Amino acid sequence: MSDATPTLLRRRLGATLKTMRVRAGLNLTEGAKQLGMTGPNLSKIENGWLRPDLERFFAVYDVRDGVRIAETMAIAELADSARQRSIFAQYRDVIRPRFADFIELEEIATRTDCYAALVVPGLLQTAAYARAVIESGSVWNTPRDVRNFIELRMRRQDILDPTSRKGSRPPLSMRCVLDEACLRRQMGGPEVLHGQLDHLLAMSKLPNIELLVLPFTAGGHTGIDGAYTVFHLEVGDPVVAVESLASSLYLDDDARVTRFTTSFDHLRAQALDADASRSFITGIAKEAV
Repeated sequence: MSDATPTLLRRRLGATLKTMRVRAGLNLTEGAKQLGMTGPNLSKIENGWLRPDLERFFAVYDVRDGVRIAETMAIAELADSARQRSIFAQYRDVIRPRFADFIELEEIATRTDCYAALVVPGLLQTAAYARAVIESGSVWNTPRDVRNFIELRMRRQDILDPTSRKGSRPPLSMRCVLDEACLRRQMGGPEVLHGQLDHLLAMSKLPNIELLVLPFTAGGHTGIDGAYTVFHLEVGDPVVAVESLASSLYLDDDARVTRFTTSFDHLRAQALDADASRSFITGIAKEAV
């Protein structure tokens, strides 16, 4: 079956199958011939456009490692279920393809490590703060687009609430380092900022959320190049999302992922601890009114 748009997970599955083919010593034409398909169709599978018959691939590529087989099957299961259980279909009109990958990663991740450089992360925003961020940072066609995107952002926050999760899936665990700039930038004005700071204090008390503040006095740090999020998944290696004005960049190669995970460890070490961070936010909230 063909996917209209290959998701990040399906592309990762395809890359895994391509690695298996290369390790089996087969080029694309040889692999396709042994699998009983055309070269273009095998290429589409390896690029996430077509869904594979995994058992046939394991047999043809002589994959016998039980751990590798189990991990590949688990990635395939997540790839098949993530988009169906996501809120993508309900908000398709305001979700760009690359942002759909971000939402999918949020829904399947077990933990996110987030460094916020300039604004509070979307999962921790109030509706009023979200409106200020969206209206100042993007160009939207209509007020309806703005309303829908704010509603989408609020819906995304359900993954942090154990009472909102369906089935037995636990809430997302989130570790967040907030630069002091996030706490002082008056998005929407003093009243909106005060409400946002109060919300951060409440969220910081949830057992699945660690919220640390990196004050200006910390000086230079490993996140100086900007915000990013590391998604830790049930299976497979982490994925790093680096967001920019025009798009999102997703990194999953070992060397670059390690750079970001190490960077985040350094940021946590430089940041105030949880209690000191709450006191710091409380102090800024008093100044905001």
